[in-house]
Amino acid sequence: MADNDRTSLHGLWTSRWAFIMAATGSAVGLGNIWKFPYITGENGGGAFVLIYLLCIFLMGVPIMMAEVMLGRRGRRNPVDSMRHLAEETGHSQLWRFLGWMGVTAGFFILSYYSVIAGWAISYVFTTGSGTFSGADAALVEQHFDTLTQSPLTLILWHSLFMLITMIVVAHGIEGGIEKAVRFLIPALFVLLIVMVLYAMTTSGFAEGLRFMFSPDFSKISTEGVLKAMGQAFFTLSIGMGAIMVYGAYLPKETSIAQTSFIIAFADTSVAVLAGVAIFPIVFSNGLEAGSGPGLIFVTLPLAFGNMAFGTFFGTLFFILLVFAAWSSSISLIEPAVAWLIENKGVSRIKASIALGLLTWVFGLGTVFSFNEWSDVTVFDKTFFDVLDYLTSNIMLPLGGVLMAIFAGWLMKREASQDELALGRGAYLTWRFLVRFVTPVAVTLVFLNAIGVFS
Repeated sequence: MADNDRTSLHGLWTSRWAFIMAATGSAVGLGNIWKFPYITGENGGGAFVLIYLLCIFLMGVPIMMAEVMLGRRGRRNPVDSMRHLAEETGHSQLWRFLGWMGVTAGFFILSYYSVIAGWAISYVFTTGSGTFSGADAALVEQHFDTLTQSPLTLILWHSLFMLITMIVVAHGIEGGIEKAVRFLIPALFVLLIVMVLYAMTTSGFAEGLRFMFSPDFSKISTEGVLKAMGQAFFTLSIGMGAIMVYGAYLPKETSIAQTSFIIAFADTSVAVLAGVAIFPIVFSNGLEAGSGPGLIFVTLPLAFGNMAFGTFFGTLFFILLVFAAWSSSISLIEPAVAWLIENKGVSRIKASIALGLLTWVFGLGTVFSFNEWSDVTVFDKTFFDVLDYLTSNIMLPLGGVLMAIFAGWLMKREASQDELALGRGAYLTWRFLVRFVTPVAVTLVFLNAIGVFS
């Protein structure tokens, strides 16, 4: 059997649909439902959405195809896949550090992601109890401040979220991740559609649609274009090893191109539907669309608290947010778990417990960033801000550029043709995008992120 035809020792997805569910779960997260609506609001709506969609399919999808291909070709965790592929192509073993960067980025992101997801769990119970019913802005802001200022409360929710994540990971590919995403992803879409149906009954629905789908390019700036590129790359979970390790479990006969487009479409649909659900509620209540990161945890609870059936739909919304975060968190830790199993010979349960505890401890830094350590800064950034900046602005775009370079320039053409199994025209289009368009675009995002254009 050829080495690239070997089966991952963790097993394979039982079907193409299982892989699509898992990879969609990895891509769909807080970035779709929390971040996409607020940065769309900050950047003028329709023009930003149009540029974002172009970036997804012209740049994000080619990198996703490259990352899935590298994973399936290597059939190992990201570190060992890159080591093996560098060996296969006759290039430096230093390429294994691309795998390490992805594994490390996933670990860092989960450590703070878990804390933010904990806020969402907290809001499920707070909203469900009617706390925000009839509340004014001062009460909603005070509740958020009280939550973030209490280390013990944040640790409680952070611990609960990490526990439910590691339980799924510990059960493996078929018994854990597959079963979880087969429930989470359909449930997430059902909840979103219910929210959209509710938004259709509000007075601001038409205004919300105009805001999202009527492009006004006078409202978009160069920085807005770069933000659209950045959001397109990061929302697909590329560059952090998650898609690569999921690709390692993909059967040989499954089409990488078709599944990548389906995943990108599903991920984009969630982001757009979230905007369609949220903006009508915002406009119906006379609120500000560009209110920034507080849109979900301050602005929306205020709106839910003052609308008919607001308690029910508010609770539904935060359950949706928890599901999205949960499906993503599973993939963030899987690359590290796979490396530990393959290189140290430990069981999946032990690997899950060890890495879960390590991530939990590291997450305490983010917990304390909002209270006890809020004055402890490096270059005016808290521990949480440093992690967020390091991963989102440096590690992920750098990982994306390097994957595109390896897949497009260093990997043997016969190998990439064999894995992608595309027609000549489609293959040459992918090769052109991944060699020229995508690296330049991601480099622009990277340079903007580190302040070159400021």
